[in-house]
Amino acid sequence: MGVNTQRSSSIQTQTMRQTLTRRQQFPSPPDPTDFQPREWAVVRRLRTPQQVQRFLRALPYNWEKHGETLRTFRGVVRHWQAHCLEAALAAATILEQHGFAPLLLDFESQDKLDHVVFLFRHGGRYGTVARSRDAGLHGRKPVYRTIRQLVMSYVDPYVDGSGRIRGYGVLDLRTLRHTNWRLSARNVWAVERALIEMPHKKLTTSDRRYETMLRQYLAFREKYPDRPATFYANRHEWL
Repeated sequence: MGVNTQRSSSIQTQTMRQTLTRRQQFPSPPDPTDFQPREWAVVRRLRTPQQVQRFLRALPYNWEKHGETLRTFRGVVRHWQAHCLEAALAAATILEQHGFAPLLLDFESQDKLDHVVFLFRHGGRYGTVARSRDAGLHGRKPVYRTIRQLVMSYVDPYVDGSGRIRGYGVLDLRTLRHTNWRLSARNVWAVERALIEMPHKKLTTSDRRYETMLRQYLAFREKYPDRPATFYANRHEWL
Protein backbone atom coordinates (compact mmCIF):
# COMPACT_ATOMS: atom_id res chain seq x y z
CA MET A 1 0.00 0.00 0.00
CA GLY A 2 3.01 2.29 0.08
CA VAL A 3 4.59 4.32 2.86
CA ASN A 4 2.06 6.11 5.05
CA THR A 5 3.32 9.67 4.59
CA GLN A 6 1.73 12.80 3.19
CA ARG A 7 4.27 12.91 0.35
CA SER A 8 3.63 9.29 -0.62
CA SER A 9 -0.13 9.87 -0.62
CA SER A 10 0.31 12.91 -2.88
CA ILE A 11 2.45 10.92 -5.32
CA GLN A 12 -0.07 8.08 -5.44
CA THR A 13 -2.97 10.48 -6.04
CA GLN A 14 -1.05 12.18 -8.85
CA THR A 15 -0.26 8.79 -10.40
CA MET A 16 -3.94 7.84 -10.44
CA ARG A 17 -4.89 11.16 -12.07
CA GLN A 18 -2.27 10.68 -14.74
CA THR A 19 -3.53 7.15 -15.37
CA LEU A 20 -7.06 8.45 -15.92
CA THR A 21 -6.10 11.35 -18.20
CA ARG A 22 -3.34 10.04 -20.50
CA ARG A 23 -5.11 8.91 -23.65
CA GLN A 24 -3.28 10.20 -26.70
CA GLN A 25 -0.11 8.25 -25.84
CA PHE A 26 -1.67 4.83 -26.35
CA PRO A 27 -2.11 2.78 -29.54
CA SER A 28 -5.56 2.20 -31.01
CA PRO A 29 -7.74 -0.67 -29.78
CA PRO A 30 -7.86 -3.89 -31.82
CA ASP A 31 -9.64 -3.83 -35.15
CA PRO A 32 -12.94 -5.73 -35.40
CA THR A 33 -11.20 -8.19 -37.71
CA ASP A 34 -8.90 -9.18 -34.83
CA PHE A 35 -11.86 -10.75 -33.04
CA GLN A 36 -13.25 -14.17 -33.80
CA PRO A 37 -16.88 -14.18 -35.04
CA ARG A 38 -18.32 -15.36 -31.72
CA GLU A 39 -16.28 -12.77 -29.82
CA TRP A 40 -17.30 -9.92 -32.09
CA ALA A 41 -20.95 -10.91 -31.80
CA VAL A 42 -20.64 -10.43 -28.01
CA VAL A 43 -18.90 -7.08 -28.46
CA ARG A 44 -21.54 -5.80 -30.87
CA ARG A 45 -24.40 -6.92 -28.64
CA LEU A 46 -23.04 -5.45 -25.39
CA ARG A 47 -22.67 -1.71 -25.87
CA THR A 48 -23.13 -0.30 -22.34
CA PRO A 49 -21.77 -1.04 -18.86
CA GLN A 50 -25.24 -2.18 -17.80
CA GLN A 51 -25.42 -4.71 -20.63
CA VAL A 52 -21.93 -6.01 -19.89
CA GLN A 53 -22.81 -6.33 -16.20
CA ARG A 54 -25.86 -8.45 -17.01
CA PHE A 55 -23.76 -10.63 -19.32
CA LEU A 56 -21.11 -11.23 -16.66
CA ARG A 57 -23.67 -11.93 -13.93
CA ALA A 58 -25.22 -14.59 -16.16
CA LEU A 59 -21.89 -16.35 -16.74
CA PRO A 60 -21.00 -19.27 -14.46
CA TYR A 61 -18.34 -18.30 -11.95
CA ASN A 62 -14.89 -19.73 -12.66
CA TRP A 63 -14.00 -21.69 -9.54
CA GLU A 64 -10.65 -22.76 -11.09
CA LYS A 65 -11.34 -26.42 -10.30
CA HIS A 66 -8.55 -27.59 -12.60
CA GLY A 67 -5.94 -25.02 -11.55
CA GLU A 68 -5.55 -21.25 -11.41
CA THR A 69 -6.37 -19.28 -14.53
CA LEU A 70 -6.19 -15.69 -15.71
CA ARG A 71 -8.04 -15.65 -19.02
CA THR A 72 -8.54 -12.79 -21.41
CA PHE A 73 -11.83 -11.94 -23.09
CA ARG A 74 -10.97 -14.60 -25.65
CA GLY A 75 -10.60 -17.20 -22.91
CA VAL A 76 -13.81 -16.10 -21.21
CA VAL A 77 -15.80 -16.51 -24.43
CA ARG A 78 -14.18 -19.85 -25.16
CA HIS A 79 -14.80 -21.33 -21.69
CA TRP A 80 -17.97 -19.29 -21.00
CA GLN A 81 -17.08 -18.59 -17.36
CA ALA A 82 -15.08 -15.99 -15.44
CA HIS A 83 -13.76 -15.06 -12.02
CA CYS A 84 -13.44 -11.43 -10.90
CA LEU A 85 -10.24 -10.47 -12.72
CA GLU A 86 -11.18 -12.35 -15.87
CA ALA A 87 -14.54 -10.58 -15.86
CA ALA A 88 -12.82 -7.21 -15.45
CA LEU A 89 -10.56 -7.95 -18.44
CA ALA A 90 -13.57 -9.03 -20.49
CA ALA A 91 -15.45 -5.85 -19.60
CA ALA A 92 -12.41 -3.73 -20.47
CA THR A 93 -12.04 -5.41 -23.86
CA ILE A 94 -15.73 -5.13 -24.75
CA LEU A 95 -16.29 -1.56 -23.60
CA GLU A 96 -13.04 -0.28 -25.07
CA GLN A 97 -14.62 -1.00 -28.44
CA HIS A 98 -17.43 1.38 -27.47
CA GLY A 99 -15.21 4.26 -26.38
CA PHE A 100 -14.45 3.49 -22.72
CA ALA A 101 -10.91 3.56 -21.37
CA PRO A 102 -9.70 0.08 -20.24
CA LEU A 103 -9.20 0.79 -16.54
CA LEU A 104 -9.08 -1.66 -13.65
CA LEU A 105 -9.74 -0.74 -10.02
CA ASP A 106 -8.02 -3.02 -7.51
CA PHE A 107 -9.09 -3.35 -3.87
CA GLU A 108 -6.39 -4.45 -1.43
CA SER A 109 -7.79 -6.58 1.40
CA GLN A 110 -6.38 -7.42 4.82
CA ASP A 111 -6.70 -11.14 4.02
CA LYS A 112 -4.73 -10.76 0.74
CA LEU A 113 -7.82 -11.72 -1.29
CA ASP A 114 -8.03 -8.68 -3.52
CA HIS A 115 -10.99 -7.84 -5.74
CA VAL A 116 -10.66 -6.29 -9.21
CA VAL A 117 -13.38 -4.45 -11.14
CA PHE A 118 -13.66 -2.53 -14.40
CA LEU A 119 -13.75 1.22 -13.77
CA PHE A 120 -15.60 3.64 -16.06
CA ARG A 121 -16.81 7.23 -16.20
CA HIS A 122 -20.16 8.39 -17.49
CA GLY A 123 -21.54 11.90 -17.18
CA GLY A 124 -18.53 12.90 -15.10
CA ARG A 125 -19.23 10.21 -12.47
CA TYR A 126 -17.51 6.92 -11.72
CA GLY A 127 -19.04 3.46 -11.87
CA THR A 128 -17.87 -0.13 -12.17
CA VAL A 129 -18.63 -3.45 -13.84
CA ALA A 130 -17.69 -6.57 -11.89
CA ARG A 131 -18.19 -10.28 -11.26
CA SER A 132 -17.94 -11.82 -7.82
CA ARG A 133 -19.05 -14.71 -5.65
CA ASP A 134 -20.51 -12.06 -3.32
CA ALA A 135 -23.61 -10.14 -4.42
CA GLY A 136 -22.39 -6.88 -2.92
CA LEU A 137 -19.14 -6.85 -4.90
CA HIS A 138 -20.61 -6.60 -8.38
CA GLY A 139 -20.78 -3.35 -10.33
CA ARG A 140 -21.88 0.12 -9.31
CA LYS A 141 -23.95 2.72 -11.13
CA PRO A 142 -22.00 5.83 -12.28
CA VAL A 143 -23.10 8.03 -9.38
CA TYR A 144 -19.81 8.71 -7.56
CA ARG A 145 -17.94 12.00 -7.88
CA THR A 146 -14.59 10.51 -6.85
CA ILE A 147 -12.92 7.13 -6.94
CA ARG A 148 -12.66 7.17 -3.16
CA GLN A 149 -16.43 7.59 -2.83
CA LEU A 150 -16.88 4.63 -5.16
CA VAL A 151 -14.43 2.52 -3.14
CA MET A 152 -16.29 3.38 0.06
CA SER A 153 -19.44 1.84 -1.44
CA TYR A 154 -17.63 -1.52 -1.34
CA VAL A 155 -16.35 -1.25 2.24
CA ASP A 156 -19.33 -2.84 4.01
CA PRO A 157 -20.08 -5.59 1.44
CA TYR A 158 -16.39 -6.54 1.46
CA VAL A 159 -16.64 -7.74 5.06
CA ASP A 160 -17.16 -11.50 4.89
CA GLY A 161 -15.40 -12.97 7.90
CA SER A 162 -11.86 -12.15 6.80
CA GLY A 163 -12.02 -9.39 4.18
CA ARG A 164 -11.56 -5.69 4.80
CA ILE A 165 -10.46 -3.07 2.26
CA ARG A 166 -7.13 -1.49 3.17
CA GLY A 167 -6.23 0.28 -0.06
CA TYR A 168 -7.04 0.76 -3.73
CA GLY A 169 -5.32 1.55 -7.02
CA VAL A 170 -6.11 2.12 -10.69
CA LEU A 171 -4.37 0.40 -13.59
CA ASP A 172 -4.69 1.56 -17.19
CA LEU A 173 -4.31 -1.66 -19.14
CA ARG A 174 -2.95 0.23 -22.14
CA THR A 175 0.29 0.71 -20.22
CA LEU A 176 0.92 -3.05 -20.51
CA ARG A 177 2.37 -2.77 -23.99
CA HIS A 178 3.94 -6.23 -24.08
CA THR A 179 0.92 -8.16 -22.77
CA ASN A 180 -1.99 -9.18 -24.98
CA TRP A 181 -4.53 -8.79 -22.18
CA ARG A 182 -7.41 -8.59 -24.64
CA LEU A 183 -7.16 -11.59 -26.94
CA SER A 184 -4.38 -13.90 -25.84
CA ALA A 185 -5.32 -17.58 -25.73
CA ARG A 186 -2.98 -18.01 -22.75
CA ASN A 187 -3.14 -16.95 -19.12
CA VAL A 188 -1.98 -13.34 -18.70
CA TRP A 189 -0.20 -13.40 -15.34
CA ALA A 190 1.53 -10.13 -16.19
CA VAL A 191 -1.75 -8.35 -15.45
CA GLU A 192 -1.83 -9.79 -11.95
CA ARG A 193 1.80 -8.75 -11.36
CA ALA A 194 1.06 -5.23 -12.58
CA LEU A 195 -1.88 -4.92 -10.19
CA ILE A 196 0.26 -6.05 -7.26
CA GLU A 197 3.18 -3.78 -8.11
CA MET A 198 1.29 -0.57 -8.97
CA PRO A 199 0.83 2.23 -6.40
CA HIS A 200 -2.11 1.85 -4.03
CA LYS A 201 -3.71 4.57 -1.97
CA LYS A 202 -4.28 3.64 1.66
CA LEU A 203 -7.89 3.54 2.85
CA THR A 204 -8.62 3.92 6.55
CA THR A 205 -12.04 3.07 7.95
CA SER A 206 -13.20 2.89 11.55
CA ASP A 207 -12.74 -0.31 13.52
CA ARG A 208 -16.21 0.18 14.98
CA ARG A 209 -17.78 0.19 11.53
CA TYR A 210 -15.86 -2.93 10.55
CA GLU A 211 -16.77 -4.81 13.74
CA THR A 212 -20.45 -3.89 13.36
CA MET A 213 -20.55 -5.16 9.78
CA LEU A 214 -18.64 -8.30 10.73
CA ARG A 215 -21.18 -9.18 13.43
CA GLN A 216 -24.04 -8.45 11.06
CA TYR A 217 -22.55 -10.56 8.29
CA LEU A 218 -21.76 -13.53 10.52
CA ALA A 219 -25.26 -13.47 12.01
CA PHE A 220 -26.79 -13.37 8.53
CA ARG A 221 -24.59 -16.19 7.28
CA GLU A 222 -25.47 -18.37 10.28
CA LYS A 223 -29.17 -17.84 9.67
CA TYR A 224 -29.03 -18.03 5.87
CA PRO A 225 -25.98 -20.13 4.88
CA ASP A 226 -26.93 -20.32 1.21
CA ARG A 227 -28.56 -16.94 0.60
CA PRO A 228 -26.68 -14.04 -1.08
CA ALA A 229 -26.00 -11.19 1.34
CA THR A 230 -27.95 -8.26 -0.06
CA PHE A 231 -28.97 -6.41 3.10
CA TYR A 232 -26.65 -3.44 2.57
CA ALA A 233 -27.99 0.11 2.65
CA ASN A 234 -26.46 1.12 -0.70
CA ARG A 235 -28.05 -1.64 -2.74
CA HIS A 236 -29.91 0.95 -4.84
CA GLU A 237 -26.50 2.06 -6.17
CA TRP A 238 -25.56 -1.38 -7.47
CA LEU A 239 -25.35 -1.79 -11.21
